[in-house]
Formats: sequence, C-alpha cells, structure tokens
Amino acid sequence: MTGEKRKETFRIVGLKGKGNFADFSTEVPSLAQRFMERIDELQAVTGPEVAIYEPKRDRDHVEGIYYVGVIVNDPLTSVPDGMTYLELNEEYAMGKGHDIENLHKDLMNWMDDQGYQRKTEAYIVETYHPMEDGGEEVVVYLPIEGA
Repeated sequence: MTGEKRKETFRIVGLKGKGNFADFSTEVPSLAQRFMERIDELQAVTGPEVAIYEPKRDRDHVEGIYYVGVIVNDPLTSVPDGMTYLELNEEYAMGKGHDIENLHKDLMNWMDDQGYQRKTEAYIVETYHPMEDGGEEVVVYLPIEGA
C-alpha cells in the first residue's frame, strides 16, 4: 500500500450511530443497510457510500460515534427526517485497498514513516467503491495533525 497526503472536503448525508468500538464491525454494516433502504429519500446522491468514525483515543475510550451514508457534491439545506448532513474539511493520509483491517495498519505505518501524527479529534473517513468483479475497494482517510 502506498499512502498519500491530501486535503479533502467531504459532504455526507447519512444516519448517526453510537456504540462500543468493539462492536463497530457489526453495527456499522447494519446501520449502512438501514440507510440504503432509505436512499431513495435523497434527491442528490452523487458519490460513493461512506462511513465516518470517531477515532479511539485510548484504551479507556470504549464507546464512539459513527455515521454511514453517501457523499454529495453540493451542500444541503434540508435532509430527510432522522438523517444528518456533515461537512468535513481536513488534511488526510489516504490509502486504498481491499483488506480494510490491514489497510488501516499499513496506513498508520506509512504515516509514522512520513512523520505524520494522527489527529484524534477529527473523524476517520472510509469510502466504498464497487468493483466489476463484485468486490469492493475501500479508500481510508486518516486525519493528520498540522500537515
């Protein structure tokens, strides 16, 4: 995996969830499925599916917030009931791959090699891109400090 540093703005419409970090691997896909059942309520779906996560700050931080939804190109002034609009604008370390668990580890290693520090008060972003073979490519954006 080759990392890349880039400034990105994400405009996201989705559903908010909260739970134990240990349960994210089941809770996030479950909420994403519920969101996709409501996707036709949105007027302007322009981008890929997305999940954003509150980073785990330390061992004692056991519960976190996450959102699942889609990226939209333009700011929204109204969203369907129960949905949230978020706009994120950060400097990120970005990496792509198919193995999400190793992708996060490899990207953290790349950040260490480059001397970047993770910004723990900004959301982690993952975008999901279907492949022709039925698989999925994931792009991970880890926010970095003062880059």
